[in-house]
Amino acid sequence: MEDGKMGNTTTIRAVLAILQWWGFNVTVIIMNKWIFQKLEFKFPLTVSCVHFICSSIGAYIAIKVLKIKPLIEVASEDRWRRIFPMSFVFCINIVLGNVSLRYIPVSFMQTIKSFTPATTVILQWLVWRKYFEWRIWASLVPIVGGILLTSITELSFNMFGFCAAMVGCLATSTKTILAESLLHGYKFDSINTVYYMAPFATMILSLPAIVLEGSGVVNWLYTYESVVPALIIIVTSGVLAFCLNFSIFYVIHSTTAVTFNVAGNLKVAVAVLVSWMIFRNPISAMNAVGCGITLVGCTFYGYVRHLISQQAVAPSPRTPRGRLEMLPLTADKQEDKI
Repeated sequence: MEDGKMGNTTTIRAVLAILQWWGFNVTVIIMNKWIFQKLEFKFPLTVSCVHFICSSIGAYIAIKVLKIKPLIEVASEDRWRRIFPMSFVFCINIVLGNVSLRYIPVSFMQTIKSFTPATTVILQWLVWRKYFEWRIWASLVPIVGGILLTSITELSFNMFGFCAAMVGCLATSTKTILAESLLHGYKFDSINTVYYMAPFATMILSLPAIVLEGSGVVNWLYTYESVVPALIIIVTSGVLAFCLNFSIFYVIHSTTAVTFNVAGNLKVAVAVLVSWMIFRNPISAMNAVGCGITLVGCTFYGYVRHLISQQAVAPSPRTPRGRLEMLPLTADKQEDKI
């Protein structure tokens, strides 16, 4: 009886964790698109900088004041030799996401970001010469096919936004791969990661934001009618961006790897649906089919990766040594680190 109650409690906790993760993620995406489109604040570097500042403050409060998580100590030389390069890639990743959101619909941007597993595998194969078995490559076929179909049939296609989203996928993959070497020996949770990387990202992005967008922001402040409510929305999006990192920490500890993978892909579907209901961007039937194929492909890839990881834990005596290195690197939720 007690086991049944514990099982129900665990299930409820997992569902609540997933729902609050979905809520923060979708809200941040919708708010950013609203800022660019409805508030006419067309400055993705500045928005990203606000997010980094809010995340820096939020992480400091969570670790130093509220002591929600213990601080993972990092040597000063490692901060510049390891954390700074990761922060640079992290910064590029966030900025490109916001730049793409500035030019293309949420539905298209979210579908393109689902291409990240494919870019991760391809980068590891081309640059790091890592071996993967045929099941991994086969699982990427629907992802690539779905992205192609979605791109061809996208009614609001913008080449600059498309390229920004694709390079953003490469940045995400690069960050994941570099984390395995640069952060070796440190097991960062999402809050400690933000604590160390967000200040560096703020420092990296501040000057480009001022130089490239400073005059435009000043002009917007003088010409936009409802400045104060708009600034509140922009700052709130930054606060929610930090809350999103906190929600990832919570969901990581409340779900299994398979559940996390499926929930992540369903989250994309929720974001696409909600954005369409709010912004009413045109979506053709074939475009929706392409998006669906991509999400199914991502779920299938996650399932195949899970099966291979289970086999790698207990390899067969007949399994060649090379096959023990066939698992692609991803931001695996069972490894509590970036």
